[in-house]
Amino acid sequence: MNLNFASDNTGPVAPAIMDAILAANTGAAMPYGNDPWMPGVRDALRTLFDWPEAEVLLVATGTGANALALAGLVNPWDAVLCHRIAHIEEDECGAPEFFTGGAKLVLVDGADGRIDADALAAQIGRTGVSLHNVQKGALSLTNVTEAGTLYTLDQLRDLTTMARNGGFATHLDGARFANACAALACSAADMVRGFDMVSFGGTKNGCMAVEAIVIRDPARHREMELRRKRGAQLWSKHRYLSVQMMAYLADDLWLKNARASNAASARLATGLRDLGAMMEWEPQANMIFARLPRATHDRALNKADYYLMDEADDAAGGPLCRLVCDFTKTNAEVDALLTLFAG
Repeated sequence: MNLNFASDNTGPVAPAIMDAILAANTGAAMPYGNDPWMPGVRDALRTLFDWPEAEVLLVATGTGANALALAGLVNPWDAVLCHRIAHIEEDECGAPEFFTGGAKLVLVDGADGRIDADALAAQIGRTGVSLHNVQKGALSLTNVTEAGTLYTLDQLRDLTTMARNGGFATHLDGARFANACAALACSAADMVRGFDMVSFGGTKNGCMAVEAIVIRDPARHREMELRRKRGAQLWSKHRYLSVQMMAYLADDLWLKNARASNAASARLATGLRDLGAMMEWEPQANMIFARLPRATHDRALNKADYYLMDEADDAAGGPLCRLVCDFTKTNAEVDALLTLFAG
């Protein structure tokens, strides 16, 4: 049994999505987003978000979605406010700064991977107040956060309202958007209510390689199209992006897959607690950060794949590991990993 809990990126393509790709793989279709499927993708996301005038651009990577979205919201001399451990800060190799032409990522503190409201208010109050500052740009939030935790709908509302009232645009990094909706038992429309632009993820949740940039204000669409082209994210054989997203949205596959990965993670979290693992943060979706003794990792990493995040000694509970469940994880796989940890 292949026990791979390193990332939800390690999971396969959902059968319905692979079938859609194969079905589209015949004959000719117009390129660059002019394929027959793209209007249906746009209409489906407009309905899902309750943004009737929204425009949609498809790209192949999450980094491309985030960096291009932010580039469409800020100037090179602006600030992008984000959490200290946000993906755009720690894991995108400077792509947001590159694509925005130099906008500054300004890090805002907060426990459990979530931006603290008081810290955000303070940062908004001191940004763009003189000619010596970077100017007001955008707030970027991530749900599910990089700590595997969630912003509640009330927290999203409060933070985005604060940002918009303070002169900032708002962006949602939704690489695990579906997992957040499933965990909160909320609609996509509820999730996006306070945002101007959303990176709606598919790749981590059963797609082969597709992310949607959903643009609330259609006036931004033309500029975003140009940025996508200059950013090398406009696929010529675009149909293969469109059909992935159509199949992902059909019959709520996006939500069903997320519920499955969240459920597997909940089972794993329960088993880890029974083994005495220390949770770094309360797992709320499909990603777990736990501390286990070094001897446990020395044994388990010979037979399972997952990431060690630090090298703390056993006095601190042992090294921190990250365990992520994709939508295909079975009870048998979860239980096998727990048995391996138990020794």
